[in-house]
Amino acid sequence: MSPWSATANCCAPGSQTSKIPVMAIIAVIGAGSWGTALAHTLSNIGHSVRLWAYEEEVAASVNVNRENTLFLPGIKLPQRILATTIISQAIQGADFVVTAIPSHVCRSVCQKMLPFLDPAMVLISATKGIEAGSLMRMSEVIHSAVDRRFVPQLAVLSGPSFAQEVARGDPAAVVVASGNRETARTIQEGFSSRSLRLYTSDDVIGVELGGAIKNVIAIAAGVIEGLGLGHNPKAALITRGLAEMTRLACACGARSETLAGLAGMGDLVLTCTGELSRNRRVGSELGRGRKLDEIVGSMRMVAEGVKTTDAAVALAEKHGIEMPITKQVQCILQGLISPREAIRQLMERSLKPE
Repeated sequence: MSPWSATANCCAPGSQTSKIPVMAIIAVIGAGSWGTALAHTLSNIGHSVRLWAYEEEVAASVNVNRENTLFLPGIKLPQRILATTIISQAIQGADFVVTAIPSHVCRSVCQKMLPFLDPAMVLISATKGIEAGSLMRMSEVIHSAVDRRFVPQLAVLSGPSFAQEVARGDPAAVVVASGNRETARTIQEGFSSRSLRLYTSDDVIGVELGGAIKNVIAIAAGVIEGLGLGHNPKAALITRGLAEMTRLACACGARSETLAGLAGMGDLVLTCTGELSRNRRVGSELGRGRKLDEIVGSMRMVAEGVKTTDAAVALAEKHGIEMPITKQVQCILQGLISPREAIRQLMERSLKPE
């Protein structure tokens, strides 16, 4: 049984009339650029959205000015979005709870959410990263935090999706993955719109690891740009980066075809080449000679690849997987090697078949 309480007909450009589900209550936890963009898109479909913000000024800006001036300026937000800094107000009575928070706070925020969660709620992780120490994917973090009370209905959302473009209404396609195919289909049905198309998958591991590791490779792509190198090395990097992502994901139980799709290759190409990529920007500044602390300190939003790199290397070592690009990014971030020397070492590795 679908949770959507009503449907509205709309006609997408060049298509036949389709039904768009409306009037679910959706809690979006995290009012950064991505959480705000999701809230904007979902409210435009017709859902009632509660947006939890960590910062008082963000909640006030959304409620009073209908704009997240700190993280997503220039986007007018619908009245159906209610922002709050009180997590219980965001969650209680929600049909869906979407987490769009930095990966390093996922566990602590889930623990704050726990008293207000209900087994009937569907939990959706829209966070891309790997937890340091435990090496858990975000859905594993959520599950471990919640299953002390009940076994959660879980899904993950990933794919090539810059927040600014999604909020602007530019066409985008992403993947929703769940071990329960009906859960994935329900989210697909309710979250898809004229501008946001959702595909379903049951490969949660592949979708999550693709979304996490591509941020590390994007730092490397930025380094190439910062050094003033051309398109040839970036094309090689993206291709071999995809090979690294696929090796690791498959070792963890994913399917290789998932990494060839939106959550793997699609997101990798976007993050390595797009001007809005924070991880690419970090790499570019490193290539220009700036120090990591200075770069990160000047950024309002988190570049997930910085924190994911160490976890990715540790996960690869755990599974006996070779990830030379990821390892060199780690060395650059730790200040153990210069960007130019890292590229030299990659190029001079022992020769082998593709």
